[in-house]
Amino acid sequence: MLAACGQQASDEQPPLVEIDKDPYPSTYTPLPSVTTAITNVTLLDGIGGQIEGASVLFEQGKVVAVGTDIAIPDNAEIIDGSGKWVTPGIIDVHSHLGVYPSPGTHSHSDGNEMTKPVTAGVWAEHSIWVQDAGFSRALAGGVTALQILPGSANLVGGRAVTVKNLPGRTMQSMKFPDAPYGMKMACGENPKRVYGDKGGPATRMGNVAGYRQAWADAQDYKRKWEKYREEHEAGKNPTPPKRDLTMDSLVGVLDGEIMVHMHCYRADEMAIMMDLMKEFNYQIASFQHAVEAYKITDLLAENNVCSAMWADWWGFKMEAYDGIRENVPMVHQGGACAIVHSDDDLGIQRLNQEAAKALGDGLRAGIDISKAEAWQWLSANPAKSLGIFDQTGSLEAGKNADIVLWSTDPFSTYAQAERVYIDGGLAYDRQDPASWPVQDFELGQPGEGDVK
Repeated sequence: MLAACGQQASDEQPPLVEIDKDPYPSTYTPLPSVTTAITNVTLLDGIGGQIEGASVLFEQGKVVAVGTDIAIPDNAEIIDGSGKWVTPGIIDVHSHLGVYPSPGTHSHSDGNEMTKPVTAGVWAEHSIWVQDAGFSRALAGGVTALQILPGSANLVGGRAVTVKNLPGRTMQSMKFPDAPYGMKMACGENPKRVYGDKGGPATRMGNVAGYRQAWADAQDYKRKWEKYREEHEAGKNPTPPKRDLTMDSLVGVLDGEIMVHMHCYRADEMAIMMDLMKEFNYQIASFQHAVEAYKITDLLAENNVCSAMWADWWGFKMEAYDGIRENVPMVHQGGACAIVHSDDDLGIQRLNQEAAKALGDGLRAGIDISKAEAWQWLSANPAKSLGIFDQTGSLEAGKNADIVLWSTDPFSTYAQAERVYIDGGLAYDRQDPASWPVQDFELGQPGEGDVK
């Protein structure tokens, strides 16, 4: 009778319980765009090439052609770039915009969940305040995409998210479609400083033990879900394991779906972390800050790990003491993946100048790197470390039209981003102040010298 009433028979197998891996999907919509050609420029393609007297054509959000002799449709908007330069948009792999927004008040401090050493279950995107004026300031500096991470207080701080640098009402409207999640981890001084009086870890050996236990627990959790799926496929009626949000994220790393970005300064610790990743069979995408990366360029190259670095920050704590200004170019020269990052709401506005400082320091040390090669530190290499190089990071046919038109050589202190395109839409026009993005918080409260 129950079956006749449409109720499930007691011996019928229930459906397989699946975990939604994307419960907060991107709702990003590109800006309107028109077919556009920028002509007569010096062009850096983002992958090591420089073309003089070049043109770039883009339409429907994609790069169509790059070169000195390309066919330009009659309906294209033509921008004469004589004397100017074009590059791919800058991608910052280390930002806390939105989670530590401006104005910097305690009520806005949402980047560190300092409640236990492993907080892989928290997601930076759930702290992002989209009204942070830092986004529009970064846009004016040529930044078209950025990774927003939790802070570095914890062994495992939580998930990072990659966003398009366009104003949005919700964080989901800024999320970079199909970009993998990142996982923020931290080694060295920060975790032991924060937790030394909270039950540990209090030492570097305690840090490593904490990572190892977290990965061992994640492996166990993964096996339980695998067993559940196997038994269900065999026609049995197993009970699904209890959801654990921390373990879900760690298993995402073990499955290769979430990319690890690890705050780490010292070369010896980076080497240990690469051994750790081999022990538990996952991949570190990048070391963040990586002040001593120049000491282990061979290990970084062998293990396919990028180093995201400052041009010249050093000495502000012991693990940053052995920094050198030639770090970025030495990592590049050693055949490893070098990235220039900000970790700063002001530095993100001038990442082209940060790359210029690193390039200049390398040249003075006899490391011969061209400007075209160096731009990889701001576009292609960041895109690779974030798992989005198939979509952006270089000016190649079929890639997203994330493009910056510079007033002059972008390695010059005097260079300004005149036009910034994201997916072919004009996101920033320096010549049209009325078009500049304005966050709600800024209305009626302009900064000194600002126009609102």
